[in-house]
Amino acid sequence: MRILYVEDNEKLALNTSASLRDAGFVVDAVYTAEDALHSVKSFEYDAVILDLGLPDQEGMDVLPKIKSRKSQTPIIICTARDGLDDRVKGLNAGSDDYIVKPFAVSELVARINAVLRRPGGVLGMTLALGNVKFETVDRSVVIAEEVTRFTKRELALLEVFLRRAERVVSKEAIENALYGFDEGATPNAIEVLTHRLRKKLVDKGATIEIHNLRGIGYVLQESAG
Repeated sequence: MRILYVEDNEKLALNTSASLRDAGFVVDAVYTAEDALHSVKSFEYDAVILDLGLPDQEGMDVLPKIKSRKSQTPIIICTARDGLDDRVKGLNAGSDDYIVKPFAVSELVARINAVLRRPGGVLGMTLALGNVKFETVDRSVVIAEEVTRFTKRELALLEVFLRRAERVVSKEAIENALYGFDEGATPNAIEVLTHRLRKKLVDKGATIEIHNLRGIGYVLQESAG
């Protein structure tokens, strides 16, 4: 899942982004309203974390602009403004949650997961195909009734395939879902990662297969046999 983190305090942004990545998210950190609006125009995000005190524009004015472009993408305001009026104003403006600085990253992760579990969100469901089940909340995978461990990247790729099961997934779509714009993938990174995931699925007896459609992308299907 890919998160846009809009925060003008670069040190806070870098530290929090690192912790969010450890929690399994792909994170793009930007420091201005201009970069935030450019990012939501250029990339798909599962959630946006928005500071209000941005250097070039008031965050409360940025919020409806993001909503107009990504109406279904949940937005969490993350700010030092702790007054009741500020909270009410932020929620009424269209934010899905409001968290006050300083905060524990574990609370921020919990709040992100909470908004993603709401109706229409990407969490709170089990993805399943064949004998493979992926629990999106705790990010566990069961193959043939046995819990199987994957790396963070392998989990992210498996989730992409399961959400688009039986449909073609382009390499561009995979790169957008798995890599932030400051961690660009090498030319063969997706091929290597897909090979690793395919091998692990085979070794664990999964009844699903990843097919390579040369020049087009990949498709995950239930095994024919």
